[in-house]
Amino acid sequence: QVQLVESGGGLVQAGGSQRLSCAASGGTFSSYAMGWFRQAPGKERDFVAAIPSSGGRIYYYYADSVKGRFTISRDNAKNTVYLQMNSLKPEDTAVYYCAATRSVPVSTLSRNYDYWGQGTQVTVSS
Repeated sequence: QVQLVESGGGLVQAGGSQRLSCAASGGTFSSYAMGWFRQAPGKERDFVAAIPSSGGRIYYYYADSVKGRFTISRDNAKNTVYLQMNSLKPEDTAVYYCAATRSVPVSTLSRNYDYWGQGTQVTVSS
């Protein structure tokens, strides 16, 4: 059983930057593919970014809406995955969730993730 705890959310002005962290415990972190999702009020949970488990070729997936602005990374020594968010826009406002899976090598689909954090609120003011 993997536990995930997000941190780093808060209020930021449009154009600013913020880094989210997700600390994992209870499993072999390097063996999990990790993803970030977000959910705005009244909307479905959307994919943001994903990174595969360690080992082999590293590649990244991003939603079109964040490509070029957000960067996902992982530090297996710290059991942590990060989401660096730059050039933030008001439409980035949402609760951000990290998720982990070993069911697939990597995925952009929320249904493929087995473990979820509690979420952290990111609010971008205009």
